[in-house]
Amino acid sequence: MVFSEPRFLVFFLLVFGMHWLLRANDHRKYLLLAASLFFYGSWDVRFLALILGCATVDFFVARQIGRARARGEKGRGWLFVSLGYDLGTLAFFKYFNFFAASGATFLQWLGLPVGEVTLSIVLPVGISFFTFQAMSYTIDVYRGQLEPAPRYLDFLLFVTFFPQLVAGPIVRASTFLPQLDTRREWKNVDVQGALGQFLAGFIKKAIVADLIAGPADAVFKDPSQFGPESIWVAVVCYSIQIYCDFSGYTDMAIGAARLLGYELCENFRFPYLASSITDFWRRWHISLSTWLRDYLYITLGGNRGSRWFTQRNLLLTMLLGGLWHGAGWNFVVWGAIHGVALVLHKEWVRYVGEGRLPIVSRLLTLYLVLAAWIFFRAQSFADAWVMTKAWLFLGSPGQKTVHLASMVPEWGLGARCAMLFGPLLVLHLLASWRVPQRLRAHLSPWVVTALYGLVAAVLLILVSFQTMQVRPFIYFQF
Repeated sequence: MVFSEPRFLVFFLLVFGMHWLLRANDHRKYLLLAASLFFYGSWDVRFLALILGCATVDFFVARQIGRARARGEKGRGWLFVSLGYDLGTLAFFKYFNFFAASGATFLQWLGLPVGEVTLSIVLPVGISFFTFQAMSYTIDVYRGQLEPAPRYLDFLLFVTFFPQLVAGPIVRASTFLPQLDTRREWKNVDVQGALGQFLAGFIKKAIVADLIAGPADAVFKDPSQFGPESIWVAVVCYSIQIYCDFSGYTDMAIGAARLLGYELCENFRFPYLASSITDFWRRWHISLSTWLRDYLYITLGGNRGSRWFTQRNLLLTMLLGGLWHGAGWNFVVWGAIHGVALVLHKEWVRYVGEGRLPIVSRLLTLYLVLAAWIFFRAQSFADAWVMTKAWLFLGSPGQKTVHLASMVPEWGLGARCAMLFGPLLVLHLLASWRVPQRLRAHLSPWVVTALYGLVAAVLLILVSFQTMQVRPFIYFQF
């Protein structure tokens, strides 16, 4: 069930209405839990056992850790039970075939007669998100930063809460569980802000991301057939697509949660306007980058050592962060590119300083981020190398030109790109300057409501007539 399809809107309206009609806080929580399990089960009912098992194990393990700490013990063994279960489940479903195939290839390279060992494993949607979310809870309890949740109902709702269940943001128990203690009040809900955020996410996903995916898909399918200009266009299109797709989901998730009275953490802060690669990771997938910092980078030692020790930890964190995104060496390379860039940026700041040429640094950061997306999206290393050469040196064996169907066909590629990317850039800058929020503050609530209704009606028409099918969110596969 995708947020941008009509059946989700029907589902959410039913949950929304029933939620606010119920008066007792526990009744509302039972409703949200049932809705969340139904939502996840709509993907594949078999995986309900998986998410329930993860939540159950971590709930009882955290209680055992709490009891151990009350006795003056650390409860490290119980922590290993939680990490072993969560990481073992994630490794089996997401990485078994990847490591088995990689191991077989390595042994074959050594000359050993080894056949490929693979299983027909269906990747559960959102498994990387809910396992990381559950792990952060037990780690926080182990570190003494959080008390164990007293009620199984609350913890199960924390793990399964449907707005952010399948693609984040990765919510911390310390920020979500306290919200379950008291009944949400309708008078405290910023309805206009929540609706505006949901509609903004819908526009990003259903209009921009889905409609701009065509040129990117065509070129990434066989980049050797296209000229360097088309490869540049495809890389830019994919960069826009993945940002609008993922941040669009996040906006809809946060907006839906706000309409139910709950606040989720911010996940994007206009990352393509970053002034450095370090700044980019303060703006992109914030819930994951802070998770990696707090639970992986710091665990490895963080910056509590020599300069080379710190750089090693940073590089390892990004390599594992790349692998988190998918079971493929291309994701590891993508993580390595960002890891090396972060290390080099730290050295640059150490010796030269930061902020000398802000415009140049922003353009260089954007150039690097877009180049790295090639490895993230490419279907093979051969394709990635073809596109990287075109990106860096404007060389490509192909001559075909990418087709931008929505543009006037007799226009040149440059003019069509300007007509496509120019308005998107202007809208992005206006959003970063918070122009929509400032306008809303000066308009009558009735005018804002009417505008939202008009936008919603236009969106439904556009989606109905311009898209033949609803594309799943890109991050569902991670």
